[in-house]
Amino acid sequence: MAPLPTIQFAALSTIPNEGALVIFADEAAEIAVQGLNAETSAQVSRAAKANEFTGKSGKSIEILAPAGTQLSRLIVVGIGKRAEAKKLNWLNLGGALYSKLPCADTKVAILTGACSGDEVALIAQGAYLRAYNFDNYKTKRKDGEKAPVAKTLSFVSAVDVAKAANDTFAPLKGQADGVLLARELVNLPPNVLGPVEFATRTKDLEKLGVKVEILSQAKLTEMGFGSLLAVGRGSEKDSQVVIMHWNGAADKAAQPICFVGKGVTFDTGGISIKPSNSMEDMKGDMGGAACVTGLMHALASRKAPVNVIGAIGLVENMPDGTAYRPGDILTSLSGQTIEVVNTDAEGRLVLADVLWHVGTTYKPKFIVDLATLTGAILVALGTEHAGLFGNNDELAQRITAAGLETGEKVWRLPLSADYDKLTDSKFADMKNSGGRNAGSITAAQFLQRFIPDNIPWVHLDVAGTAMDSPASDINTSWGSGWGVRLLDQVVANYYQ
Repeated sequence: MAPLPTIQFAALSTIPNEGALVIFADEAAEIAVQGLNAETSAQVSRAAKANEFTGKSGKSIEILAPAGTQLSRLIVVGIGKRAEAKKLNWLNLGGALYSKLPCADTKVAILTGACSGDEVALIAQGAYLRAYNFDNYKTKRKDGEKAPVAKTLSFVSAVDVAKAANDTFAPLKGQADGVLLARELVNLPPNVLGPVEFATRTKDLEKLGVKVEILSQAKLTEMGFGSLLAVGRGSEKDSQVVIMHWNGAADKAAQPICFVGKGVTFDTGGISIKPSNSMEDMKGDMGGAACVTGLMHALASRKAPVNVIGAIGLVENMPDGTAYRPGDILTSLSGQTIEVVNTDAEGRLVLADVLWHVGTTYKPKFIVDLATLTGAILVALGTEHAGLFGNNDELAQRITAAGLETGEKVWRLPLSADYDKLTDSKFADMKNSGGRNAGSITAAQFLQRFIPDNIPWVHLDVAGTAMDSPASDINTSWGSGWGVRLLDQVVANYYQ
């Protein structure tokens, strides 16, 4: 991972005169050049006019070695129409700002002008998120390409604003670190991150007060995780289930909320093998498990006053002489039987046992699962929204609202017993695939059969958002860490 910036919040005394300086321009006002000497101010005004710069959001101008200063560069960044800016705008501004900073500058001062403490903290979080770059395995660089260096970003404002920003940023940094953890897990190659290695990494959360319980393959066999274990049968790597407990509520025995993630660390498709084209992307088929792990980091970092269970099923789906086959009939942990018709419909088999286990063992207020489950969701929604399915309107509406607030958007798709006939089996209680039509819906219908006692439940199909999603102001990584900010916001808004 490229070095992450150090974030500081400083009270304005004098204008910094070394390194890089960033100032903001409001589309509805003059560029905030107060405090700059007359020569530099005039240079900024001329540059703005020459570039037809009006302060539009995301636009910028750069002046190298500005006259009358010792600065390496001065960057003016547009913030758009201030009155219309929302939370997400400030976050994205921070990412856009960071993208303007060349590698060479290690010290950067940002004059925040009339921004509030909350706005400054969001700008800082956006910059921190944008700084992530997965370059762990690069040993050479192109001619002229410089290695990223650690930067110190000093957000300079009035004393009260700097203090408020510092206080607000602390939980936002914990959230951002959870996002970066999820990105890192998705980006890691499958020869480095198998089920056991993933499970071992979750133990790092214990430093934050999370209790981590790892169920080994032997234990899962003893308990009867027949559906999950079948998927990993063809791999030499043992399957694992990890249960993460954060007991942040005042009443440690209070009913928890629960998040479940699919963690197929590599998916060949098994006997129903995938085409070779882009199979390497299947290292990211554990994006749901990565999100749940990152979310637990975020909640523990900010000491969220709520009891939470995070559960992930970790397997590798490989074809060999012991692999499960089309035609096999599996007995799941719930006792329900499943006819396998496609070994590439494996994620739902992993989730089935984990969902049943957490539902019957912990009896949570609700369950949200995340899974890179179907290619069909990409056909339906592309990469702009995750698919949402659920049995509870209130929970679905809360997640939808938080999606609009964070920019991690979801779109609700239907569930109906009418779709169950597509997964009816002649030989077992159900088939593990309903075929091409309504593929994301039949997958969600399948999962619903493993939600005990009508516990409120939402399924998020993140196949289009957890990996290889479009670059944004706050992320240029292949692994996006999608869902951590969304679900952390859901918890903060409604459950603590």
